[in-house]
Amino acid sequence: MLLTLKMKLMTTEIQHERLLRTMERFNAACDFISAFAWSHKTFGKVGIQKVLYREIREQFGLSAQMAVRAVGKVSESYQVERSCQHGFKPHGAMVYDQRILSFKTLETCSILTLDGRETVAIAYGGYRPLEMNRIRGQADLILVNGQFYLMVVVDLPDDPQFEPNDVIGVDLGIVNIATTSDGTQYSGSKCTTVRQKYATIKVRLQAVQTWDAKKHLKRISGRERRFKRDVNHCISKQIVAAAKDTQSGLALEDLTGIREGVSGFKALRAAIGKWAFFEIASFIRYKAQMLGVPVYMVDPHNTSKRCSACGYIDPENRTTQADFFCLKCGHRENADINAAKNIAQRADVNQPIALCREPKGSRRLKCKPTPSGVGS
Repeated sequence: MLLTLKMKLMTTEIQHERLLRTMERFNAACDFISAFAWSHKTFGKVGIQKVLYREIREQFGLSAQMAVRAVGKVSESYQVERSCQHGFKPHGAMVYDQRILSFKTLETCSILTLDGRETVAIAYGGYRPLEMNRIRGQADLILVNGQFYLMVVVDLPDDPQFEPNDVIGVDLGIVNIATTSDGTQYSGSKCTTVRQKYATIKVRLQAVQTWDAKKHLKRISGRERRFKRDVNHCISKQIVAAAKDTQSGLALEDLTGIREGVSGFKALRAAIGKWAFFEIASFIRYKAQMLGVPVYMVDPHNTSKRCSACGYIDPENRTTQADFFCLKCGHRENADINAAKNIAQRADVNQPIALCREPKGSRRLKCKPTPSGVGS
């Protein structure tokens, strides 16, 4: 499995300035190349490089491989969309490959700048050991809040997919972020509190419009998102670990387009819009693939209205958000657990799914069916 690892560059002040200047010069070259490509309707990498290669090097002072990478970045952007001329921000991502970026050890890297190579210390999460021979292909140098990071692709081995003894259904929600058919619930109350807290702070600061208020807004930007991402990581890890321990598959609802179908009062729409449905599902899928846990996508229609005991469907079965009472057979249960059991029952064990990449230009992960019995 190919995963992206975010490495923090522990630069000195001089190294930071050199990398910043290199990034700005690289993206200025990309703007220059983009203007040529758009005016001449020439979007192929080879065609652009034949005409502009020498001029790029002379005008922007880029090394040979940096010039090639700038042409590649522009060409690839036009492969995705050609309805308008593309512009590149001064601090947009800079593409590096093995010729201009190398890893000396797992703690240091050698990276090329306009002033020559710099040996920079790196740091990354230690939750999984990294081997040098696992690093693959190109890397992106990005600047986030004044800090440089390398987005490096690593190839991690997958465990062979096992034949499940059972299937655990996973119901995703807001009050409870996730509920499994075996009765485990992961509360979303903390996420809701954090979301409301930051929403209140942002409204107050935006109303003030002072320099200090804008500085405060910039400082808290992204905190809520990072908190939710961490929560989703922790929950998905626990769910997949439980499935692995019991040799069970996982069944998830296909919630594609759920935001578009939301109606009702403003608070509900805000909660639905700010919760990362795709994120937690994708976390579960890729962590499951790494451990060989089969995953199945099911139709979410009526999972919250159907009785898991007798199959009777009625909107009145769900008396409150937390309570389910079947009007036909009298079955009573927590509503989220009942929905999770329905999801597990709908899983087609002959159709496991595997992660794959969407068409070129997209960074999202999607799923596709694989033949029965074939590991992902």
